[in-house]
Amino acid sequence: MRVVVVGATGNVGTSVVSALESDPDITTILGVARRFPGWRPGKTEWRAADVITADLARIFTGADAVIHLAWLFQPTHDPVTTWRANVMGSQRVFRAAAKAGVSTLVYASSVGAYSPGPKEQGVDETWPTHGWPNAAYGREKAYVERLLDIFERDHPDIRVVRMRPGFIFKREAATEQRRIFAGPFLPGRLVRPGMIPFVPDIPGLRLQALHAEDAAEAYRLAVTRPVIGAFNIAADPVITPDVLAEILGTRTVSMPTMLARAAVAAGWHLRLVPASPGLLEMALKIPRMDISRAHDELGWHPLRTGRQALEEFFEGLRAGEGMDTPPLAMETGVKGRIKEFATGVGQRA
Repeated sequence: MRVVVVGATGNVGTSVVSALESDPDITTILGVARRFPGWRPGKTEWRAADVITADLARIFTGADAVIHLAWLFQPTHDPVTTWRANVMGSQRVFRAAAKAGVSTLVYASSVGAYSPGPKEQGVDETWPTHGWPNAAYGREKAYVERLLDIFERDHPDIRVVRMRPGFIFKREAATEQRRIFAGPFLPGRLVRPGMIPFVPDIPGLRLQALHAEDAAEAYRLAVTRPVIGAFNIAADPVITPDVLAEILGTRTVSMPTMLARAAVAAGWHLRLVPASPGLLEMALKIPRMDISRAHDELGWHPLRTGRQALEEFFEGLRAGEGMDTPPLAMETGVKGRIKEFATGVGQRA
């Protein structure tokens, strides 16, 4: 089996490539990314291509399956750019997969595609996927779900799988995620037990997480097993402010939603943090997912808890961890932080 992974050099992509490498039924892997990595796994070839401009059908020709992971989180101050990359780029990937005669398409959707919902009980994959309109991420994920609805109608011969994961972490992605969401002013080495004064307990702050390697295993199963449709994937336990406080060796302090949003909005408008206030709103609105279908039909069972994935992220953050790929580049010290700030917090594509 030949598998093409679009967006193969990021947090999830590198883990998906590794999972596919371990499967004897996967004979060759083509990793597609905008920039070539230094990382060279054994069965993987690399192709530099942008989903907006490349001849994707030519790249996909001869593939049995395409896994579409590519997603642009920044620039949050330029939603037109993220829309072009994420929505129009995804549409080009889907059309190219059909033109190339690919039999299986696996798409990386997200818990962020879901409409607001309950936090105390899980929703299954039939919950509406209209996103949260104030967050570009939620809008774009929801719109791509509609594109896939049309694609499945028009191409019933192609097996389509939609993965809807929670928040995905691993040690090697810590520096990338700090750059994308927290920006250059977060002192990673100080994010350790005893150094954080408190964790804000914001109403609705209940998140589901999983390790990138567990997410990658779900993608491998989606490629190699005859399943269709959407799958929620996340690990227990739900990450609450109390869990975060335990990890960081601190206490929780109640904080009204309006105050938390105002703080994030101020930092975003001042170009101090790249994460937009809409992203915080989305995190507080998304529902808790029921993972039963992934267990029962996909045969997926995570090897790490959500807490372990988050603990590993904090360890990687303190150490400035990364990998030899452009998105996962390691911490580069003060000069790197200055460059991040100089090129525009929340403005880099």
